[in-house]
Amino acid sequence: MSRVYDFAAIGVGPFNLGLAALAEPVEGVDGIFLEQSGSFDWHPGMMLEPAHLQVPFMADLVTLADPTSPYSFLNFLKQTGRLYRFYIRENFYPLRAEYNQYCQWVAGQLPSVRFGTAVLDIAHDGGVYRLSVTGPEGPEVLLARRLVLGTGTSPYIPEAAAGIVAEAEAGRGGVVFHNADYLARKAELQQQRSITVLGSGQSAAEIYYELLQEADTYGYQLNWVTRSGRFFPLEYTKLTLEMTSPEYVDYFHGLPQHQRDHLNKTQKNLYKGINSDLIDAIYDLLYTKSLSGMVDTQLLTHSSLAEAHWDPAAGIHILHLHHQEQGTSYTLDSEAVVLATGYSYREPGFLAGVQERISRDSAGRFAVDRNYSTSVEPGEIFVQNAELHTHGFVTPDLGMGAYRNSCILREIAGREVYPVERSIAFQQFGSPAGIGAPRGLPDIGTAPALGTAGVEPGVPA
Repeated sequence: MSRVYDFAAIGVGPFNLGLAALAEPVEGVDGIFLEQSGSFDWHPGMMLEPAHLQVPFMADLVTLADPTSPYSFLNFLKQTGRLYRFYIRENFYPLRAEYNQYCQWVAGQLPSVRFGTAVLDIAHDGGVYRLSVTGPEGPEVLLARRLVLGTGTSPYIPEAAAGIVAEAEAGRGGVVFHNADYLARKAELQQQRSITVLGSGQSAAEIYYELLQEADTYGYQLNWVTRSGRFFPLEYTKLTLEMTSPEYVDYFHGLPQHQRDHLNKTQKNLYKGINSDLIDAIYDLLYTKSLSGMVDTQLLTHSSLAEAHWDPAAGIHILHLHHQEQGTSYTLDSEAVVLATGYSYREPGFLAGVQERISRDSAGRFAVDRNYSTSVEPGEIFVQNAELHTHGFVTPDLGMGAYRNSCILREIAGREVYPVERSIAFQQFGSPAGIGAPRGLPDIGTAPALGTAGVEPGVPA
């Protein structure tokens, strides 16, 4: 008889890797994790040497669900001989490269994680999902009762830049690429006479700062263009941080779809802004360089890319920009273009065979329940980082990963494996209790009553 897994998790980024680490010691739960890449490597194109996470080390794969887990970031430091150095550093924010090493360390200890294994298609038959996969040992079929989709997001190329990207990829254009490839192409980039960075978030700021430091050495002209009204800092005050909480997810999920969509458009600076220290460092560097003359750089706000094309005779990209407040248009010439334009979710093609099992909203997106399930049959298909439109801006937050995984494990196991927080915020996001209060996280029938410490009592497996 073929082995039937309790669940198959597809894609192994930080969120599904956290689920693998939390599920590993749980008796009676049998899962498998499939990743088409040959190894874990988190945004390798943006491993800039000084870059760090925008969340503290406690937002690792497991700590906020199980502080005693052997897969914690602190245990990683201890086992690799760096705990005291991290302590003396007195900085809560791990370096991005350090976090990647931590995830690789965890992945290397989990037998349930299979790298180099691609899912080709999925079918559903007799209450079981049949996954056709290909891996190091060739094609095979795996069976699972549930799915957890963690395939992540893909680099977003604005429509206005799609033409110059296609020309470049075909070998007929200039140097233009998404920031996901920045480090691999940095040397090539710095041989150009002019560089334009398009984008408004942390990645754009990190790239601009690094290129600005070396602009005098290589002699290029440097531009930073954003459609935002200013270079927004990430809002990181403590009462705002309370919005990364179960209560706010309850509140947001209970709002009408149109209201959720509106909020997502207005809350980008809560999760897509720039670290304020980096903004200050950029200004200080500009000031320092200005002592010996004006810096050959432009910082352009309110400017959206309307069109772009490559002029092979002149060897430049011509960027047609629209100033949104003034309603005027202008052009900017640049030999090289870096698109720090973020990432977007793309539904994987292997879901084509199980479309009838997926619940959709009126816009055709996943209709994700409060417990992160998006299946017609509740608790059958779960999503990781694909529920921005239903759960709000906390969706990509690393600090909420352990919480979401605690909820998913609760549904899969039929019991609360790790205590699931219900109330951590001092503030109220909706009407006071009894006056149109939003619905809370649904029980599954086995969870105990709410404890006095804001979490439900329970003993981690």
